[in-house]
Amino acid sequence: MTQRILIADDEPLFLRTTGEMLRREGYECVCVPDADTAKQKLNDESFDLVLSDLNMPGNLGLELLREHSRRRKQIPIIVITGVPSLPSAIESVRLGIADYLLKPVKFEALLRSVRDALQHAAQTQAAAALPSRAPSELQAMFPQIIGASPPMLEVLEIIDRISATDTNILITGESGTGKEVIAKAIHNHSLRSTGVFQVIDCTAIPESLFESMLFGHTKGAFTGAVKEQAGLLRQCDGGTAFFDELGELPLPLQAKLLRAVQEQTFTPVGSHTPISVDTRFICATNRDLSLEVSSGRFRQDLFYRLGVIHIELPPLRNRGDDVLLLAEDFLKNCAAHNTTVKRFTEATLDCLRNYHWPGNIRELRNAIERTVALCDGNLIQRSDLPENVRDCMKICRDTAGGVNPPGLKVSMEGQHSTSSSSSTQPHLSREEALKNAEYQYLLGLLRMHKGNVSEASRQAGLSRQGLHKLIKLHHLRAADFRA
Repeated sequence: MTQRILIADDEPLFLRTTGEMLRREGYECVCVPDADTAKQKLNDESFDLVLSDLNMPGNLGLELLREHSRRRKQIPIIVITGVPSLPSAIESVRLGIADYLLKPVKFEALLRSVRDALQHAAQTQAAAALPSRAPSELQAMFPQIIGASPPMLEVLEIIDRISATDTNILITGESGTGKEVIAKAIHNHSLRSTGVFQVIDCTAIPESLFESMLFGHTKGAFTGAVKEQAGLLRQCDGGTAFFDELGELPLPLQAKLLRAVQEQTFTPVGSHTPISVDTRFICATNRDLSLEVSSGRFRQDLFYRLGVIHIELPPLRNRGDDVLLLAEDFLKNCAAHNTTVKRFTEATLDCLRNYHWPGNIRELRNAIERTVALCDGNLIQRSDLPENVRDCMKICRDTAGGVNPPGLKVSMEGQHSTSSSSSTQPHLSREEALKNAEYQYLLGLLRMHKGNVSEASRQAGLSRQGLHKLIKLHHLRAADFRA
């Protein structure tokens, strides 16, 4: 069946020539000169893709994109603009566009973007048509990912649906949340599972050697190049390239990576012959790349290419009793080398459950390994834990008994300050006291920022997704706090 494309642009020449060229490629094109006509066409007819200008009548405030995001998100939309601006670019990405192209755009680049968007839409729709799996089935499919909390089951469902696609993926989350484990799980369940999973640590390769190591070099290309060397991308042809800590990649190297990502070709250092590869890109970072783009530290075009699908991993503190499942798994692995250690005491489990784990899974693993190494008997006592972990129970007892942790004051208005004070809730359990404090803190954040989740999450040191989950957990609505 011929795929139908709606093209909306107020430049007659661009509208006519783009429509003609895409028709020659076998697509059926409908061309309209403004956003209002485009909306009407989308209401009356079916389309597989939308190409839209930004600066045209009816879309000066991104009205077409906003309505499209609200009502027709299953249809990919590619933005093409001759008047780019960073705010519109960031908002366009937030609204779920498939690509953001700048005029004048080469037809080869436009055609490649169209094909990629249509292919991704088809793969996404096919994945969405699959029946949802039970939590136990998801956990059995991904045994290397330990977790049964709602946030992690949501992650498992996402990677189950996208693994079979060939779409580029961006994984974000705090340091130590297991981004590489998720990337490896996606690769293992993809059609590329028999290919190489190549880890490329953007912090471990010197900038002066990055191009040579990534793309390879010819003999004599530079001093010390005594033989030809295949680069990391060539080694994972047919497989997956995992770029860890992508946000640390310097701007000059981002430009070199962009072409390899969007064209699947690169030229080794010292050569004039391009090499083609078939590689899927999965990237990870603990930075907010949209903020990096707005500050000029990350290329927006590379951001669009790599972040087609975004997976945000929750911090360990938001995963409930997953911390105990992980601790038991780490203990089991350690027991292979220390047979005298068998299990945790209840007091130890309480400490593990209540500690904040700022270093996430990595910190938990290190704590268990250290504890097992120092434990003498077959029970791990609270006193065997690192000091910072076992001290969290004192803070919990103080909170439940009416004493706020040092440096924190939670008022009935939810505001916080650096002073300490006492409250009058002596009959609350530890869990109730902590939940109440969290509720009051959320109230204060939302009131202070008038329901602006982005600002509130930034102050709280949480991701937007993490704060949204907390708001939902406490049955609050950000909209109720907006003026």
